[in-house]
Formats: sequence, structure tokens, C-alpha cells
Amino acid sequence: MKWFIKSLLNGVITIVPIALVIYVVYKMFVFLDGLLGNVMKPYLNEHYIPGVGLLATIVLLTLLGWLSTKFITGAVISLVDVLLNKIPFVKTIYSVIKDTIHSFIGEKKSFSKVALVKMPGTNMKCLGFITTENLGDLHNDLVAHIAVYIPQTFQVAGITFLIPKEDIKILDIKSEEAMKFILSGGMASKKE
Repeated sequence: MKWFIKSLLNGVITIVPIALVIYVVYKMFVFLDGLLGNVMKPYLNEHYIPGVGLLATIVLLTLLGWLSTKFITGAVISLVDVLLNKIPFVKTIYSVIKDTIHSFIGEKKSFSKVALVKMPGTNMKCLGFITTENLGDLHNDLVAHIAVYIPQTFQVAGITFLIPKEDIKILDIKSEEAMKFILSGGMASKKE
């Protein structure tokens, strides 16, 4: 019986992560393929090949990205941007989504610096990511503070703390390694 339980646990440890990755990649593929694929299927009928929608989505995004740098289409996109920033409820959603995407793939990536933060009144420390170093634009009382995002373990959530600059130590760690360490609850601390 002991051999059976040990083999079962080894099977779970080995197979479940692989199966979950395959499942997530498959679901992402289906979602991205369906964006334009669902529009194309009625026209291609039985000639539709899975992946054509994904390819069309990539081509469309590339084309729109290129057009956004041109004079006329860039002006139209800027106009849409201004309009979305003026609609009361929509501007909040739009700015959060836009800023989040820019923080990961824009020119100034927000999660590029890993911070070691000392918890006040204790010897405990936690890892976070510097998101904004200039908080004086937000309020004069925050000139000497830095915004640090502390993600929560096993969740896509976290808390943004405004911490005095002298209480933060910037670490020379890749942000991907720090995120993996935090989200795994410290279990992914080994370098591979």
C-alpha cells in the first residue's frame, strides 16, 4: 500500500503541472483563435483550419500597431484615446487596462525592479516590484515615497504600498525569478 501511495503522489507531482500547462495553452489558443476565427468560419466553411484565426489576429494587431504610427490613422487612434479618457466610467477601466499593458510590454516596464521591503516594527521582509518612483505628481506629501506592488501568493492579486525610499532596497534579481518565487509561496527559490 505504501508503494501505491508513493507512486500515486509521484504521478500527481509529475503529471498535474504538465497537464495544467497544456490545458492553459490550449485554452489560450482556442480563445485567441476564436477572436477572428469565429468571423472567418462562415466564409471558409469546411476549409477552415484551426490556427487561422490566431494568425489573422496576429496579422491584424501588427497592422494596427504599424498604422498607429502613421499620420492619419495615428490621429484617429489618438482621437479614440482622448474620447475613451473623457467618458466617466469607461475612462477608469480604459486607463487601468492601458497602464497595465504598458507596464508589462511598454517602453517603461513597471515590474522591472525588484524591491526588498522591511516590514515596520519587525525583522520580517517581503519582495515586491517598484511600479512608480515619482509619487510627487500624485501628492506633495509623497515625494519621498515609492510605490511598491506586493503580489499575493498563489493569486493574481496584491497590494500597492507607498513606502519611504530609505526603507526599500533594490535587489539585483530578474523580475521573472522574483515573481515565480512570490507566487509559489517561496517554493521556487532554486536556480535551474
